[in-house]
Amino acid sequence: MIAPRSELAMQTNLLSHPLHLPNGSVLRNRLVKAAMSETLGTYDNRPTPDLVRLYTRWAASGLGMIITGNVMIDRRALGEPGNVVIEDEADLLVLRQWTQAATGQGTAIWAQLNHPGKQSTKGLNAHNLAPSAVPFREDMVAFFATPREATTSEIQDIVERFGRSAAICKKAGFSGVQIHGAHGYLINQFLSPHHNRRSDEWGGSPEKRRRFVLAVYAEIRRHVGASFPVGIKLNSADFQRGGFTEEESIETIRALADAGIDLIEISGGTYEAPAMNGAMQGPKKASTEAREAYFLEFAEKVRATVKLPLMVTGGFRTAAGMNAALRSGALDLIGLARLLAIDPDAPSALLQGRDSLQQVRPIKTGLKAVDRLGIMEILWYTRQLRRVAKGKEPRPHESGLEAFLKSALSSGWGTLRTRRMRARQ
Repeated sequence: MIAPRSELAMQTNLLSHPLHLPNGSVLRNRLVKAAMSETLGTYDNRPTPDLVRLYTRWAASGLGMIITGNVMIDRRALGEPGNVVIEDEADLLVLRQWTQAATGQGTAIWAQLNHPGKQSTKGLNAHNLAPSAVPFREDMVAFFATPREATTSEIQDIVERFGRSAAICKKAGFSGVQIHGAHGYLINQFLSPHHNRRSDEWGGSPEKRRRFVLAVYAEIRRHVGASFPVGIKLNSADFQRGGFTEEESIETIRALADAGIDLIEISGGTYEAPAMNGAMQGPKKASTEAREAYFLEFAEKVRATVKLPLMVTGGFRTAAGMNAALRSGALDLIGLARLLAIDPDAPSALLQGRDSLQQVRPIKTGLKAVDRLGIMEILWYTRQLRRVAKGKEPRPHESGLEAFLKSALSSGWGTLRTRRMRARQ
């Protein structure tokens, strides 16, 4: 008997196939909403009904898994105003509503746990910690202060906070947690010889620079147990002189695989070199452009090294390109981020083998100093998430300049409100 055409399409569309993780949990398909910073928390960093509405919309699209945006582990260390912080059980009720918005529709939801380190704008935190007191590049020092080098006791406190936050996430009903070890945040800073110039047990060699991420993973695992999924988002490279290299990334992945990590998401770049949005990719050969994903070649190198489930985020445009990547065997999960900010229903089409009607485009303001920073790839898309969270539709053609001006006002006001809230506590 010949199967109906729609059934045949589903069989050949690898996006619709389930994935079994090493710990036994199952994702219903290969599409994952990768982390984007929503900044939909309150100014004292608590989760809100806006997050519930946004994630309800995403889960309804049929995604296999959703990874949250930055969930911070310490109210003293924020990346942006409106970050959600999980450091105690005070918000369990809303956290459970948030997780139920996804799991109630069959979608797994993982919390992305993060500490910004030095990568936090001036005035938001009382001070910023980093492995070493290394300033930002010259054209960014107006926005980002030089951090203070973290003490040994502060490093240990941060490690313990990752573990406590993960335990609360498990209690709140999250399906797993992802450690944010990419994009220039604290864990990435410890891994990078550019940012980490220590000569103690936390730096000075690749092995010692890896100690922090391995300590964070071990502490999380101690709190959540062997059967709870724990993954990590890791840079393929920093694309920055003297930074984290592909060779060190592969060695870090080997160490994490040996330690028992469940999933590796591959990305790249930092605020100073934003490769995660394609800004550092430069002109591509036609064959490379056809493969779509920014980090697929690196994924192939990782696949030859470890057999862990791999996820690649960045650059995917079409169902055909996603299927080709899965068919190559270089990866197991397709990470989508910006597309889901302008078309939150895109997975419904992709799972049927159809492309989204929307396309991710470079966001420019016309202001060279702003466009050079690459920050509109965060600010513009964050505005679209806010619209969806309010029950509205995104504005795919919103002006970059308009979005920048409104975001600048909102961020300044948010920083002021955050500082005032902290002063009252």
